[in-house]
Amino acid sequence: MSKFNKEQKIEIYRKWKDEKISISQLSKTYKTNVANLDYMLRLIDMYGINVLDRPYQVYSKEFKEQAIEQAVFSTKSYVQVSLELGLKSIGTLSIWLREYKENGYNVIIKQKGRPARDQRESKITQGIGERDPKAERRKLAIAYCERIRKKTEGLGSRQRSREIAKAITDLRHEFKVSLNYVLDAIAEHPELPTIARSSYYKIIKRKPKKPKRSKLIARIKEIFNRHKGRYGYRRVALQLIKEGWNITEKIVRYWMHKLGLKGIRRNKRKYSSYKGTIGKIAPNLIRCDFFAPMPSMKWYTDITEFHLNGEKLYLSPILDGCGGDIVSYTISKHPDMELVMTMLDKAFAKETALNNCIFHTDQGCQYQSPRYQRALKLHGITQSMSRKGNSIDDGLMENFFGLLKTEMFYDQEYKYHSLQELAQAIEEYIEYYNEERIKSRLKGLTPKE
Repeated sequence: MSKFNKEQKIEIYRKWKDEKISISQLSKTYKTNVANLDYMLRLIDMYGINVLDRPYQVYSKEFKEQAIEQAVFSTKSYVQVSLELGLKSIGTLSIWLREYKENGYNVIIKQKGRPARDQRESKITQGIGERDPKAERRKLAIAYCERIRKKTEGLGSRQRSREIAKAITDLRHEFKVSLNYVLDAIAEHPELPTIARSSYYKIIKRKPKKPKRSKLIARIKEIFNRHKGRYGYRRVALQLIKEGWNITEKIVRYWMHKLGLKGIRRNKRKYSSYKGTIGKIAPNLIRCDFFAPMPSMKWYTDITEFHLNGEKLYLSPILDGCGGDIVSYTISKHPDMELVMTMLDKAFAKETALNNCIFHTDQGCQYQSPRYQRALKLHGITQSMSRKGNSIDDGLMENFFGLLKTEMFYDQEYKYHSLQELAQAIEEYIEYYNEERIKSRLKGLTPKE
């Protein structure tokens, strides 16, 4: 609060005390910190206006030690202790405590200017002579209280005893003293929690328990890492059940949360090839009934776009509505007819019996092309198209693109230094998707299975 002079501080106090203006409103008006303002007003309220006339004070080593001891052992807050001691700043006591711990639980009085040679030498040799046993025990008790102040709150008796035993062990090593010495130092302050000597040895000799379900935890990590974070808890659970584990999704979710394993989440970005009606529009024969009981009964396709280092790459796959596998695909730098027709040629070379196949797309310009429609007709395929502006009609294909980009591209662009590397990664992902990635809809099977 040094930014205000005495008159301003009195003015602020009068507004708070007499005009009943809130501290938060005053902090906004005077553009100052709420905590500092609150402390100043409480200090004036406790000691009167004359507290503002107090000169700058240099506190003695003994005063600092008593203040630190009072702050540590008292159940009062540091702010309340600071007010009772009449400290002019809210942060003074906290600074003393920090310096006290940093200096090995010793109060260091800093002197202005450069000390004389004999003073420097006495400071260097400080602590070599005889120690004050009472002061040493007090230091140890303060260190103990600082360690367990928050750790033991709200804990059960067993957990609390473990924390106390750990703090005692740490202090024995830090101060290089015996167990009896530590226990005697703690006993001088009845407000501090402690344990019996026998309980201490019982706790430290107890062998740490192995984590429950250690094999399960190890296998969850293996599955998660094997699939590069692409599996959430549902798919991890399916994989474990497939391997013969007697497990539920709830248990897998618990352990994955405990281990901090989070599956990749989807982002949505979409490429559109729609350029209006330039050819024949086919009716929507799918009507969101995406799945088929047999392979090659319902096919889906679309084109998706990848942006990398100012360049673009396009993928055009065919997805089967039975197992959800990718029948064929092509990758190119241009979303032209060759991209689509090459994909068709690959599919026709693999599958010949397509007389009962419905091939569904959106209303992209490539799919309105007479060349594309003629190729379908020659193979006995019935064409189907989504309604204009209804992306849900092509939901199965959209879902695949969402998985693909989320699991190997979004937020991972830094992995690919060229379009060739990206194209290779897409090819590897499609093979992984067909052969290894299990599906909930398929009850834990891969598309190929």
